[in-house]
Amino acid sequence: MSNTAEQTRTVVIEREFSHSPEKLWRALTESPLIAQWLMKNDFEPAVGRKFQLRAEPVPQWDGIINCEVLVAEPLKRLSYSWSTMGLASVVLFTLTPTEGGTHLRMEHSGFPLDQDAAYKGATYGWQRFLGELDKLVAELE
Repeated sequence: MSNTAEQTRTVVIEREFSHSPEKLWRALTESPLIAQWLMKNDFEPAVGRKFQLRAEPVPQWDGIINCEVLVAEPLKRLSYSWSTMGLASVVLFTLTPTEGGTHLRMEHSGFPLDQDAAYKGATYGWQRFLGELDKLVAELE
């Protein structure tokens, strides 16, 4: 019998932002800002903090993602569990200062190989979310 726990896929998106790690961290960790680029939420950047991301419900989905903060290293790394529709996965943001701003690496891991729709949906969704994040960070003072 094979170990299915290791047979998963990860969505990885890397982007260069022409903004400081401080600005990017604010957008990743301040609840009102998260609501502008990702979803409504009750997030707080404290390890162990349980929170929800909430979107408009659609057929087959209640619009709720249950999460828990796993890592919160200011200006460096933020990770949380992401659980919805019986699928549990993990999101990790890694910030690296660059000459022109910040390199952001987003990894969303834990998609079972037989969950192609979830993997493709996350790939599309994160591209869109990070585009919104880029617009929001450009507007921050």
